[in-house]
Amino acid sequence: MKKQKYLFLIVTFILSFGCALFVAMKVFPNNPFSGKKVETAVFDKIQDGDIIFQTSESQQCEAVRIATNSKFSHCGIIYKINGDLFVFEAVQPVKLTPLQNWITHGKDNKYVLKRLKTTEILTPATMQKMKDYSQQFNGKEYDAYFEWTDNRIYCSELVWKIYKNAAGIELSKLRKLKDFNLTDERVQKILKERYGNNIPLEENVVAPSDLADSNLLKTVIDTY
Repeated sequence: MKKQKYLFLIVTFILSFGCALFVAMKVFPNNPFSGKKVETAVFDKIQDGDIIFQTSESQQCEAVRIATNSKFSHCGIIYKINGDLFVFEAVQPVKLTPLQNWITHGKDNKYVLKRLKTTEILTPATMQKMKDYSQQFNGKEYDAYFEWTDNRIYCSELVWKIYKNAAGIELSKLRKLKDFNLTDERVQKILKERYGNNIPLEENVVAPSDLADSNLLKTVIDTY
């Protein structure tokens, strides 16, 4: 009788622990028991206003990399909101994306994070001005035609305009579409699909690579 009682207690303990563990894994997705590692140490290095770059995988992104001679095809700006990290990015549509999710959208989850060398410029008041200015773009259509207007907007244009118009910082000089490598057949294919025979070669353009190569920025994290 005692053996049956002890056996019952052991089984009850195992089942209770198992249920508690299951609940903990559901409520706390980053619980160590789940096998997922939290990047807390890395994320602690990230600051409001940092700029993050990645390699996206699509025909258009491949064309961007070829035309700009760069591994980067997408970028966004980091915003801390209520203690959480988000990437404000121009996709379809322009939106805030949780940083952890944003990273998984890039090739092999790789990314590079850059920051102004003179961080004193980004005072709390300036950061708030940048966030307030950003609201006018939230929900706007992605600009697949790379036009230099505010009607639609693409990723590097979004970051450039936020820094320029809200913080007074010109991260890079604007270039013309004709300044990029447009001779590759993969680039030609995208241009043909977008513009037909009327390619706007004189259109102002800023590419992710232009921002990544800015001499105003320093690299904080590089996972490539």
